[in-house]
Amino acid sequence: MSLFRDSIAELVPYEPGKPVEAVQRELGLERVIKLASNEGPFPPFPAALEAMAGSAHELNRYPDGGVWELRKALADRAGVAFEELVVGAGADGIIDLLSQATLDPGDDVVCGWPSFPSYVLDAAKLGAEAKRVPLRAHTYDLDAMLEAIGPRTKLVYVCHPNNPTGTANGRKELVAFLDRLPEHVLCVLDQAYFEYIDDPDYADGIALFREGRRLVVLRTFSKIYGLAGLRVGWAVAPADVVIATSKVRRAFDVTAQAQAAALASLDDPAEIARRRELNATGRERLAEILRGHGLQPVEPALGNFLFADVGGGRAMFERLQREGVIVRPLDGFGAPEAIRVSVGTPEENELFEVALGHVLSGVS
Repeated sequence: MSLFRDSIAELVPYEPGKPVEAVQRELGLERVIKLASNEGPFPPFPAALEAMAGSAHELNRYPDGGVWELRKALADRAGVAFEELVVGAGADGIIDLLSQATLDPGDDVVCGWPSFPSYVLDAAKLGAEAKRVPLRAHTYDLDAMLEAIGPRTKLVYVCHPNNPTGTANGRKELVAFLDRLPEHVLCVLDQAYFEYIDDPDYADGIALFREGRRLVVLRTFSKIYGLAGLRVGWAVAPADVVIATSKVRRAFDVTAQAQAAALASLDDPAEIARRRELNATGRERLAEILRGHGLQPVEPALGNFLFADVGGGRAMFERLQREGVIVRPLDGFGAPEAIRVSVGTPEENELFEVALGHVLSGVS
């Protein structure tokens, strides 16, 4: 008898983006930029930095395990009840809570593919199956996903926009999908990149929730708010789902500094708008760079990253890394032929162009 559970025997752990310091150490490079993990390129808001400094004096105490103040503030701003709001260690942490609360061995989840690996990994850890439905034109094929649902399907994930392709289903298509979803299935609408989007055809999942649809809507402070290192995600969900996740979460899942920083980040719409505009400009610049070197990014892309087929993502990742630029190979996402490039600062985007030019021309 094995000590370890059969369900994890074939699992390949999630591969995080490579740290800048590790690449500098391994390759002896003075300057390395990271365009791999879809982090925002800008630091936390000044108010968040101030709140973190203030909370440092109380770090000898455990944080509020119920995240009461942040939950209350988020619920008020989202227009939902306090009991319909859950906070976790990143949106990824909430995916883990949902999986633990719902999935038994033999159950299944449905998602598009290529897509975010945690949907698949968290199901597999629990002995559940992930039904991966191929994308259609680089976008979730919602009709095919409905056909994939079976009697033991518990969760259906819609990555919106999809990571890694950056595409999103339109509002009408998404609403029709939700309206056709069987009652025994819970839709998890992953909107981690929501604040970057300014598209009239993009559906606000929380607005759909307030209209009475039974779904979970994921959001995060890891992207535009610049708090990826603190791990704070949140979700709007039916009250019974929130109760179930509270039964499986760790006692102090979100640190005191994370709670303080997230709360202090909520009321700066001007900075959010500024970062959204800079991201849109940077994303278009990245697209120009890729097209200028004979590579075609998938568009329209709505997040803070671009997806491009380069004929071998791992090889391109390694070659760009030697030039001091870290991008994301996508083996674990189901797209080994492609890379994902996050939008950086204007300077970082230009350094990416130089590095890509060197790689494709054979100059080193």
